[in-house]
Amino acid sequence: MSQGDKLGLGTVQWGLPYGISGEKEITPPQTVAAILTEAQRVKIRVLDTAVLYGESERVLGSNCLDEFDVVTKTPRFATSVITDDDASRITKAFSQSLEKLSTKNIYGLLLHHANDLLVPGGTKLLAAMMALKEKGAVEKIGVSVYDAEQIDAVLKVFTPDIVQLPISVLDQRLLTNGRLDMLKSEGVEIHARSVFLQGLLLMPLRQVPAYFDPIRPLLSMWHSAAEVQGMTLAQAALSYVRDIVLVDTVLVGVESLEQFRACLSDFFGERTFNAAGLSCHAPEFVNPALWNLS
Repeated sequence: MSQGDKLGLGTVQWGLPYGISGEKEITPPQTVAAILTEAQRVKIRVLDTAVLYGESERVLGSNCLDEFDVVTKTPRFATSVITDDDASRITKAFSQSLEKLSTKNIYGLLLHHANDLLVPGGTKLLAAMMALKEKGAVEKIGVSVYDAEQIDAVLKVFTPDIVQLPISVLDQRLLTNGRLDMLKSEGVEIHARSVFLQGLLLMPLRQVPAYFDPIRPLLSMWHSAAEVQGMTLAQAALSYVRDIVLVDTVLVGVESLEQFRACLSDFFGERTFNAAGLSCHAPEFVNPALWNLS
């Protein structure tokens, strides 16, 4: 697999304000079009979107996506029991996704919240996704997860084609606890997200919210390590995940053409970052779903 194949684009910023840094503005459609033109030229393969990403699917669908592998996600159910109606919602939402994306089929469909699969009746959602796969509307199905416990629970239900999971210089949990090896041994395609931890890893230390004070020394070590190794924060963060051989796709969100070109330059660089000693083992700091920044 070439590096071009390995870099994928996350599209949440194209449909919603997102992240803890930056201007939190939605990327204009004309900018998205310019980014996709460039992405096609450098043979980027995966575009990651979701029903929950605002207008992202519709914005993508206004462009030619023939050269890309589009992955979208199911709605979130967040209920204690999954019903037949919930399963029908998956089929209906997927049909709407295809309509917005202006296509008859796509590469991947992921369960956006793995816990939806794990409650009573959750396998009804899986059955609906498998039916879509069997009729050729989607090539691969899978889940988006946060931690090892979810991976273990999902694997007891089925073996996904794709698992999207978090990895970064600070969040090395799934690498060190063997879950990446386990997934790869099952033939699972691994998509890594949260490479920049929603922008936290790129923020000047003085701008880091007080919530992260307990790991401020670790963040300071991260900044120093990048400097000592002669790399920018973005270069270090990207190259670390890029060089994990178990990872098939590294998802990165960009908001502008300039940012995308900088990302390409950083991703295709030859430097490798040594992230030894930077792993954070406290989920409340590496899982954005647990952050309390108010």
